[in-house]
Amino acid sequence: MKNLIEKFSKIEQEISKEKGDFEFFALFLREDAIDKWDIVVAADWIKHNKWEVMQYVAGYVQRSLDVTEIVNISKIVIIDEDNPELPMIQNTFHIEHGAIEIKDYTFFGLSIKHAFIITSASQKQLA
Repeated sequence: MKNLIEKFSKIEQEISKEKGDFEFFALFLREDAIDKWDIVVAADWIKHNKWEVMQYVAGYVQRSLDVTEIVNISKIVIIDEDNPELPMIQNTFHIEHGAIEIKDYTFFGLSIKHAFIITSASQKQLA
């Protein structure tokens, strides 16, 4: 798992350099998921074309992971910047380009069995 998290940290950093900072970038293993991780993202630059961003992130993932790793990814979830829970999560877990491991926690109203938060910082924190 450590190798996969390192790859996602690199993906997050590369996309940040190209597109702009993420306010949130994480991997979530939902309580009801069977070993399938969600890629969860939020950023100011995402709001303009969510479908295009999903394809962009998916392309990075496909180029960066091998087949045995890709099959463990369920979907890409975009969190709206105006989601009221986002600032609370950013204040609780502040990290940039790293990895915080969390187990058995509720994010955005979902029971998450396991999570790796790679970046969690508001634009004010990033400035």
